Amino acid sequence: MPARDLAEPYPHVSTDAPAVDAIRLLAEQNLPALLVLDADGSPYAAVPGSQLIRQLVPEYVMEDPLLAAVIDDRHTEEMTRALAGKTVAEWLPRRIFKPPYVGPDAGTMQIAAAMARAHVPLVAVVEHDGDTGRLLGVVSAAALMRHLLVVGGQA
Repeated sequence: MPARDLAEPYPHVSTDAPAVDAIRLLAEQNLPALLVLDADGSPYAAVPGSQLIRQLVPEYVMEDPLLAAVIDDRHTEEMTRALAGKTVAEWLPRRIFKPPYVGPDAGTMQIAAAMARAHVPLVAVVEHDGDTGRLLGVVSAAALMRHLLVVGGQA
């Protein structure tokens, strides 16, 4: 089945949106990853929720995991206070990768391979028109698995 038929709408934010809006979207929509589009509407980043959580944990806690056991919820304000006034682009991890993407005619094996290589639970389906790309939708890991179960007669 071609990617265009598997693609579904997926909530996203833009690079210039407030970082707190990205957290809100991830939490309220129960998303496995955050999809970020640039100003032109092209996929900019797809970041798994675990990497975004990492952006909230203070460096001193990452360096000494024993500290996490003694820091209680009163200190979690510090985690979100660091987001004040930041855009999504400013908040994202320093090392981000373009989200994996495929063209509308890509098959399920191409989608699965792109997802596996990137370690991100979604693949953008992008239709290119010259130098720009238009997001048609996203194939999530869950949607891909559902399709594979149906095709394999296991549904």
